[in-house]
Amino acid sequence: MSQVLTAPAETGAPRLALLYAVVFVEIGIAMPFMPVWLDALGLDPTVIGLLLALPIATRIVATAPLMSLIDRGVGPRTLLLLGSLGLALTYAAMPAAAPLGWGLLAALIVLNAVAGAPLVPSIDFLTLAAVRARPRLDYARIRMAGSVAFLVANLAGGALLGALGGQVAVPLLLTGLALIASGVAYASRDVAPAPVRASGGERPRLPIKLWLCIGAAAAIQASHAAIYSFGSIHWTGHGLSTATVGGLWGVGVVSEIVLFALIGRLPARWRTPFRLLALGGTAAVVRALGLYAFGDVLPALVALQALHGFTFGATQLGAMAAVSGIAPEGARGRAQGTLSAVNATVSASATILTGFAYRAAGPLAFAMMAPLALIGLLLTAAAARDVRQGTLA
Repeated sequence: MSQVLTAPAETGAPRLALLYAVVFVEIGIAMPFMPVWLDALGLDPTVIGLLLALPIATRIVATAPLMSLIDRGVGPRTLLLLGSLGLALTYAAMPAAAPLGWGLLAALIVLNAVAGAPLVPSIDFLTLAAVRARPRLDYARIRMAGSVAFLVANLAGGALLGALGGQVAVPLLLTGLALIASGVAYASRDVAPAPVRASGGERPRLPIKLWLCIGAAAAIQASHAAIYSFGSIHWTGHGLSTATVGGLWGVGVVSEIVLFALIGRLPARWRTPFRLLALGGTAAVVRALGLYAFGDVLPALVALQALHGFTFGATQLGAMAAVSGIAPEGARGRAQGTLSAVNATVSASATILTGFAYRAAGPLAFAMMAPLALIGLLLTAAAARDVRQGTLA
């Protein structure tokens, strides 16, 4: 049977939470400010678009093979340490590489993405292993540290980068944060039991019901593509100030944090992967249709953004519960990497399609995300039904 997310915390949680925090602070700086840094270099917008697409494509290819190394005896903490050091080296080299041509910068960005690909999945792996070994640990509350750190980085990053000044500010800050993350990873011994190494011969298969859950989570997360890509553009186009738009994004992150903080108080039967995925998918359908119908009404937008706690948070928790409870021993690293790779693939495809849809039909692109969430609900129902019937292995 699939594992229920458990609560509350005990020894080990602070160190796992710190791992999430240091990695998500870095993500919270890189995601909004690396495009700004590339623009400050005077690059053509087409080149910037290519450089920003490279990390997505790289994660699709690199994440699952790197995470599979865990099943062959490479510790997740080793992946965290080496990945963080790789990030630091590539970020540090970017200012010197930029004047030499965007081709060299592109190569560094690819290497940077390879180094960063296993970081969050490795922390998820460690945390889920700790939860299975010490049932009083609460995955959601530990993971909440990442969301809080991401929000703080978004809010404080602009001011900090302004104080640093100069075109090297963004890669310089990211280099320092990556070095801090490598130090935390090095110090994080014994936060979770050692992973079970796959025995010789044929590797364990990922059960079909887990594939269904992975597909469901990927489809629901991909339904965010329109709002991630065009939410801010649509809102400012209807007269909302940039400060208001920033506040709307803040509502989404805060709702996610609230869910992570309170989910452990729900009865155990509501913290199974299927119910969490169903909650996320249902909220995603409502949010997509609501953004189409009320995308220029501020009170409605606040309520719709508050659904992010479910559309992202509940879906994330459901996916983690599925990986933890369904993946066989000796294949958990591969399962974690496969989830990340499938998420990236489906989200990237949805983002590309959203661009065409928004150009052709404007806000109708938001409603077009509802079928993706509905697909996620159907896959969730199929997995839950077959688990009850015991027909899928």
